[in-house]
Amino acid sequence: MIQTMDRKNMLYGLIFVALLCIPFVTDSRTLLIMLTQIFLFGIFAMSYDILLGYTGIVSFGHAMFFGIGAYSTGILMKQIDSTIPVLLLAIVLAAVLSGLVSYLLGILSLRLKSHFYAMLTLAFSGLFLVLAEKWRSVTYGNDGFTFSIPDPLRDRMTLYFIALITMALVFLLLNRFTNSPLGKVLQAIRENEPRVESLGYNVLHYKVIASVVAGVFASVAGSLYVLTLRFVNTSVLAVEVSLDALLMTIIGGVGTLVGAIIGAGLIEFAHHWLTGLAKVHWIFERWLIFFGILYILVVMFFPQGIVGTFRNWREKRSVRNKKVIEEKKNISG
Repeated sequence: MIQTMDRKNMLYGLIFVALLCIPFVTDSRTLLIMLTQIFLFGIFAMSYDILLGYTGIVSFGHAMFFGIGAYSTGILMKQIDSTIPVLLLAIVLAAVLSGLVSYLLGILSLRLKSHFYAMLTLAFSGLFLVLAEKWRSVTYGNDGFTFSIPDPLRDRMTLYFIALITMALVFLLLNRFTNSPLGKVLQAIRENEPRVESLGYNVLHYKVIASVVAGVFASVAGSLYVLTLRFVNTSVLAVEVSLDALLMTIIGGVGTLVGAIIGAGLIEFAHHWLTGLAKVHWIFERWLIFFGILYILVVMFFPQGIVGTFRNWREKRSVRNKKVIEEKKNISG
C-alpha cells in the first residue's frame, strides 16, 4: 500500500513538473490559454466532487459560488484599484461570502432529500442570476463589464503558472481533507446516511462542512477565471456552469479528485476543439450535442468514470494475480 502511494505521488510530481515546463517548450498562446482554463475548471470540478463524489450531495446551483468569486473580483478591481493587494482582498472576501452563503443554504436546505436540495440550489442560483441582471449600476446586467488587472498578471505565462500552482495546492488540501477522519465520515454518509446517523453522528453538521468547503474553493476558481478574461457577465452564473461541473465530475470519476481534473481537461479540450471545427461545418456549432454523445459513451463504457473504472480494473487484476500466486503455492506445496 505504501509503495503504491509512493508511486502515485511520484507520478503526480512528474506530471506537475512536465506541466511547469510546457511554457518553455512551446510558444502557443492558444495552448496556454486552454491549459489555464483546464486548471481553473479543475479546481471548480474538485470543489463539486466534494459534494457529489465524497458526500453524495447533488447540487444544480454550484455556479452560484463560482459567480460570487467572479463578480466580487471584477467589481473590486473595477471600483477600487487593479493592484495585487486589492486582488487578494477580493479573493478573500469572495471566499468568505461564498462560505457564508453555503453555510446558510446548507443549514436551511440540507435536511431535505437529495432531489429537493438539488432543486433548491437551482432556485437560489437563479436568484443570484436575477440579482446580477437587475443590479445594473454595479454589474452592468447581461452586458457585463471589463476591468484592469495588475501589471504582473498581464502575461499569459504568469497566469498559467498561478493557475497550475493553485490547482496543485487545492488538490493537496482537498486530498488531505478527504483522507482525514472528517472526510471518512463524509464518505460514510454518501454510502449509508441512516447508518452513520444511527452511530451518533450529526449528519447535517458534516454536510454543511462539505457545502462550505465546496463553496469556498468554487469561489476561488471563479475569482481566478475572470482574471484570464478581464471581463465578467451573467454567464458565470448560468446553470450550464453547474452542469459542466457535474459532467466533469461524472466523466472523470466521482469520489476521485484526479478524476475531476481529468474530466475538466476532457470537457475544455472538447469545447476548444469543437469550437475550432465550427469554422469547417455549421453542425459543430451545436457542440452541446457532442457533449451529450460523449456523456452517453462514458456512462456506457466507463460507468464509474474514467479514473473509477481504471481503479476497479486494477483492483480486480490485483486480486486475480493474488489468486494465481496462491494456487501455484498450493500446487507446489
